[in-house]
Order: sequence, then structure tokens, then C-alpha cells
Amino acid sequence: MAPLRFSANLSWLFPELLGLPARLRAAGSSGFEAVEVAWPYAEPPEVLARAAREAGLRLVLINTPPGDQEKGEMGLGAVPGRQAAFRQGLEQAVRYAKALGCPRIHLMAGRVPQGADRIAVKAEMEIVFLENLRHAAGVLAQEDLVGLLEPINTRITDPQYFLDTPQQAAAILQKVGRPNLQLQMDIFHWQIMDGNLTGNIREFLPIVGHVQVAQVPGRGEPSSPGELNFPYLFQLLEDEGYKGFVGCEYQPRGEGWPWGRELWRDWTGAVFSLSAEMPRPPSPYRRHSRGLELATFILG
Repeated sequence: MAPLRFSANLSWLFPELLGLPARLRAAGSSGFEAVEVAWPYAEPPEVLARAAREAGLRLVLINTPPGDQEKGEMGLGAVPGRQAAFRQGLEQAVRYAKALGCPRIHLMAGRVPQGADRIAVKAEMEIVFLENLRHAAGVLAQEDLVGLLEPINTRITDPQYFLDTPQQAAAILQKVGRPNLQLQMDIFHWQIMDGNLTGNIREFLPIVGHVQVAQVPGRGEPSSPGELNFPYLFQLLEDEGYKGFVGCEYQPRGEGWPWGRELWRDWTGAVFSLSAEMPRPPSPYRRHSRGLELATFILG
């Protein structure tokens, strides 16, 4: 049984640091071996690739560009009339993925257009999405890349997002029928929209290419108070044979990454304190003989 592997989501972690190069350095010095980032496009890919190499990191996931955020866009894959912009954004994402050695790209579906009724436009948006996904699958296959579809909850995070349940995403993947398109499972979104995590993980894990985690409802780290039992969920992922990365896409409590005052808690509830003077602290998730430890952050 392979242990889970974790990646730092640099769009969420180390918020006190400006710029991806600084966050890459912080992730590397914190013990991470892999990172992911939503939109790396503010920095030249060569700069990011060099910073990642120097930090001893590999990039495992990026997103396609969001579109015109000033106009409320959050992805373009399913948006009618924006097919050309989606394909241009895909080309940019592929260039970055190749330069960064990143094997996966989240193909963002986008939002229901402002003023439109979700039910009325659902069929048209799905047709557009299928067309764009077939195109994307061909482009990605030429570069040996994988495209991911991520349902985002419409109850809390983004009421207008088109793709909002794993069932909807899996049905679309089946219609496209391309092996290099897979499902991105963000446990935060899945819990909010549908619950039934044990059943859904077991049902959909065979087509999952990436996992992300955050506690519900506060979207804090897995060890923060909330309704999800992450020791159970992590064990479930291991037991079901998941071999991809688990992205730490959560809002850390307080400022920064307070390694100096962390406590390690294993699955049996035992607590181990780490010295604040450690020059290179371990990653926020580590293996030991009693299971997968979860880092908890104690702030003063």
C-alpha cells in the first residue's frame, strides 16, 4: 500500500509571501517535495522553473487561465462564445506545463453567464464544454499531459459555477471518452455539494487524477475544527489504492506557516512536540509506524 503524497498549493499557503518564487522557496524549506498553483501566469515560466529546481520541488498541477476576471469570468471551458479564448488559454497553459515539467492541467469549466438561468443554458454549456474538452484532449495528448475537471460547490464558494458535482463531471468525462481527461476531487467541494464521501470516493476514484483537501465549513487545514474526519479519509484513499498527489488547498489559520509551534498528532491521538529550533522542519504530513500524522498549528 503506497503512502499518500502531499503537495503545497501555493495559491493558498504562505499568504504572507508575495510572488511565487518566494512561496516556492518557503514550500521547499518546509519539507514539501511537490507544489501546485492555480495561475502561474504572472511570472515567466523560466523564472518559476528555476525557482522550483532550486527549492527541490516539482510542480504537479496548474489551471487554465480564468479569462477576464474583471467581468466575472472564472474559467472558459463551458462558456458559450468564448471557445477561441479558451483555446488560447489552453495553449498558454500547455507552454507553462512543458516549461515547468507539470503533468496536469485543470481545465476550468467557468460560470453560468450573468443574468442567465442555469437550467435554461445547461444543455448549451455542456455542448460547448464537450467540444472544448475534445479539442483539449487532443492537444494535451500530443504533449503527454492530463486534463482535469474539477466540480466546485455552488452552495458556498461559487453559486454560478457550471460544474458543481462529481456526478455531472463524471458524466461529461464519459461522453468525451478520452483517457487523458480525468476527475479532480476536492473533498471540500464534494462534501458541501453531496456528502456521502465514502461512497463517492469509492465510486469515482478510478477516474480521479488529483485530490485536494480542506476542512468543512471553514476551509482550514485538515486538523482544524470541522465536520470531516481526515484520518479516516486519508486511510480510505490509501486503502482504495490512490497513488496521485493530495493538494493542500486550504486557508492556514493565522499568518504564515507557524512551524515553530506545531504539534504532530497521529491517528491514535498521541501528541508529539517538535523543537522550534529545527533548521529544516518536516512536511505538514509525514509517515511513521503508527500511521499518517496530521500537523496542527497552535497560534498564540
